[in-house]
Amino acid sequence: MIRKLPKEYKLINREIGWLAFNARVLQEAESANVPLLERLKFLGIFSSNLDEFFRVRVATLRRSAKLKIPAAYQDEKPEKTLNQIQEVVLKQQNQFEEIFKQLTHELEKERVFLINETLLTPHQSQFVKNYFSEVVRPALVPIMLNQLLEVPELKGHAIYQAVTMTKGSRKKTDYALIEIPTDLVPRFVVLPDTPNGQYVMLIEDIIRYCLGDIFAIFDYDHFSSYTIKLTRDAEIDIDNDILESYIDKIQKSINQRRHGQPVRFIYEEKISKDLLHFLTKKLGIFRAESLIPVRRRYHNFKDFMEFPKVGPAHLSYPSFQSIPHPDLEGQSSLMSVLLTKDVLLHYPYHSFHYIIDLLREAAIDPKVVSIKITLYRAARHSNIINALINAIRNGKQVTVVIELQARFDEEANIHWSKILSEEGAKIIVGVPQLKVHAKVCLISRKESGKIRHYANVATGNYNETTARFYTDHSLLTADKRITSDVSKLFDFFENNTRLGSYQHLILSPFHLRKKLLLLIHQEIRNARRGLPAQITIKLNGLTDVKIIAKLYDASREGVDVRLIVRGTCALIAGKRGISESIKAISIVDRFLEHSRLYLFHNGGDEKTFISSADWMGRSFDNRIEVVCPIYDKVLAHELKTYLEIQLSDTVKARTLSQPINEYQQGPHPIRSQEAILAYLSR
Repeated sequence: MIRKLPKEYKLINREIGWLAFNARVLQEAESANVPLLERLKFLGIFSSNLDEFFRVRVATLRRSAKLKIPAAYQDEKPEKTLNQIQEVVLKQQNQFEEIFKQLTHELEKERVFLINETLLTPHQSQFVKNYFSEVVRPALVPIMLNQLLEVPELKGHAIYQAVTMTKGSRKKTDYALIEIPTDLVPRFVVLPDTPNGQYVMLIEDIIRYCLGDIFAIFDYDHFSSYTIKLTRDAEIDIDNDILESYIDKIQKSINQRRHGQPVRFIYEEKISKDLLHFLTKKLGIFRAESLIPVRRRYHNFKDFMEFPKVGPAHLSYPSFQSIPHPDLEGQSSLMSVLLTKDVLLHYPYHSFHYIIDLLREAAIDPKVVSIKITLYRAARHSNIINALINAIRNGKQVTVVIELQARFDEEANIHWSKILSEEGAKIIVGVPQLKVHAKVCLISRKESGKIRHYANVATGNYNETTARFYTDHSLLTADKRITSDVSKLFDFFENNTRLGSYQHLILSPFHLRKKLLLLIHQEIRNARRGLPAQITIKLNGLTDVKIIAKLYDASREGVDVRLIVRGTCALIAGKRGISESIKAISIVDRFLEHSRLYLFHNGGDEKTFISSADWMGRSFDNRIEVVCPIYDKVLAHELKTYLEIQLSDTVKARTLSQPINEYQQGPHPIRSQEAILAYLSR
């Protein structure tokens, strides 16, 4: 892959581009047209995103700096990028704290109060004491630090209270550490209602209030408590020990992740200097850029995504109901529908239950011979897994290609692979050196003495939980052009030496980048001939240098390029002389924009694709991805309309040209997610 663009072509640094995406999430937390409790949840999403960013991207940059390896774009030094990250993150943290303060004030106007241990009434105090004694205290494991030579390793996903304890005028200070047990007790406790309104308290404030009870066997009379959080390097390294099974290697790497190097230490800025020095020395944190002081006392804000539903109904989004698909709703057999036409589902506007219904139908249909499916991230309580087990017990051959290196889902996928294997499924744990990121399913059925295939190709995971709030597209088809290629793909999964020849699907890492470059170049050729030339792309990330260079070439030749990129976009849109004809927006709204769509004008014979692949180096070089053409003209028009609605968004779309993250303007307010629901309902 080329490392440098032509001198006049510029890129946005990948990490800074990602932080710009998280800034858009922060904008939603600040937006007055988002209900108050939903704005709190966006603060939680921002925090969760930032945690992963430090665990993965910052950790990787630290490794690169240590090994003197230049960053991916234009040989940038990782130290320079780390300094830029530090500057942006501190600015965003200050903005975060101001937004949180503003939200608590606005909630108080709605008579919803987030209170701490200093604000309890006598009645609330008794409730808190009882709750602590009955629910919280049994889950606590206080560690007396002065008695230990080393501080126990802090978990990378947990928060702790660092406690100082003194007695009278004694100069000696003792320290203790308490993990906040949010995996055992709720983070938020709704106190009994009062005539004044509803009150919510965080579990760490309840613990602060009851420190005297926790350490009652000692004679301390003064306690101070500060919340701290440590973020660790979460990248896993897989060794080449040929005597170990792949699953054992992944499991070992997961265990190593728990002991990863610290990359960020967050603490309350009012913490005593002695305690901070004691902790950082004991934890081995010496890099100044790893220390993040914050004014607020609450960390692990990701838990605010589960903030209790309190107060008036208008503080939350109304409950969302998926619309029935006109071709599938009420049908006794979904496969019989697919014999007559292709069907395209749009999540969450359509329900994911149609996929589960299809698998359940296949599980009990006596003519179905086999089911093959790829799994990247399954739901915690997965109906997909249940349907596959049902199929096995009904005598079907079930093959599951399960990706054990799906980041942060490795343990869950090992768990599912063992369960399915014990039931009798054939388990394929990915492809050597490649991640299987494709989302495909193949059902084989014996009809009139021959095997007929039914396929599903999707942009998102087989996960009924995320399908309720991730926007994705899912094609159901019995078209032999598609199903024969899907069948060849599963043959490749079972025998990696037999790739096969694909006439319709486009696969990475084998053909995708080359095919996309050809499609872009075709638009360039048409533009040179004075013909209409247009490219419309929807992605989660755009960072591949070769593709970006080709899009810049297309813009300079007059191709109309329209981009919808939810996350990181390294391309600079609207730059004079380079990308003037490129328009790029990002949409952040109630549902997470997750789908990948490609549309090429192609001289009027439009080519429309859905895909699992973003336009990032890893998608082209290190993953099995699938791009699927949409041959049905009605469905292709449906996707084109979908894209046009999103491009016209003037409520939730932000520009990715300079100045970045400004709301897109228009004569009328158009909120694309609402408009798409209305369009599909018609």
